[in-house]
Amino acid sequence: MAEKVIIIGSGPAGLTAAIYAARADLDPLMFEGSQAGGQLMLTTEVENYPGFPDGILGPDLMDQMRKQAERFETRIQTVDVTRVDFSSRPFRVWVGADEYQAESVIISTGASARWLGIPGEERLRGRGVSACATCDGFFFRDRSIVVVGGGDTAMEEAMFLTKFASKVTIIHRREEFRASAIMAQRALQHPKIEVMWNSVVEEMLGDDEVTGVTVRNVKTEVVSGIETEGVFVAIGHTPNTELFQGQLEMNEVGYLTLRGDGSTGTSVDGVFAAGDVADSMYRQAVTAAGTGCQAAIDAERWLDQE
Repeated sequence: MAEKVIIIGSGPAGLTAAIYAARADLDPLMFEGSQAGGQLMLTTEVENYPGFPDGILGPDLMDQMRKQAERFETRIQTVDVTRVDFSSRPFRVWVGADEYQAESVIISTGASARWLGIPGEERLRGRGVSACATCDGFFFRDRSIVVVGGGDTAMEEAMFLTKFASKVTIIHRREEFRASAIMAQRALQHPKIEVMWNSVVEEMLGDDEVTGVTVRNVKTEVVSGIETEGVFVAIGHTPNTELFQGQLEMNEVGYLTLRGDGSTGTSVDGVFAAGDVADSMYRQAVTAAGTGCQAAIDAERWLDQE
């Protein structure tokens, strides 16, 4: 017998969808993935999620959301979906050799920040190394920080960080930005922003928190050190949508395309998307949770019409 709704992925979007779907008596089945909880599992202090005036650790917030979903009897399996078939209903979802069927599906597989993959980066993540200025910029008031990247994301992050930091150094591997002209101009004209052209970060330094970075000039091969208390890696995000290639419409970089009618519906009726998997703009826990709520309501209404 087909499930009423299967939720693929967890994080704020998937768990909020589960809470709403369970409360609507849809008896949701969630495959939360082996790396459950989404990007907040890599975040230390979350201070901008409403309802927690003293802040909350990212993993603790996810744990509370998960317990709330389970309280309403969401069935959660900590496994990865390996294949889907949305070509006909009921939709088919596989975990290894096990096949499940569903009348509707909510996708909340999120997106992953791209990292540099250099020494010190993983160890210092959440200890001065971040991929989200709007999440963590507040912690760097009156400090000197580094932004790595040269696209629109890097310009936006750098401009946002000037509200807090005493100085922002953009480190870019080329001698001109890839960002749009207007974004690049704003950054270059800002008095708090300096640019290191033709340079790459080779190592992040520090024991318990970031104290500096090692930078190599790609033209001269000269290696130098910069003291800094924060490093923001702004080289983009990759939506976790490989599983859905050939099944659902995506934009050129892989984010799921929504129908454009204000709903969370994808290109296949009955399949909905919530959170960062379809959001390249905001990428916040609270916006992901909001679209999780929308997706569950959309799925409930769609099932009622069938």
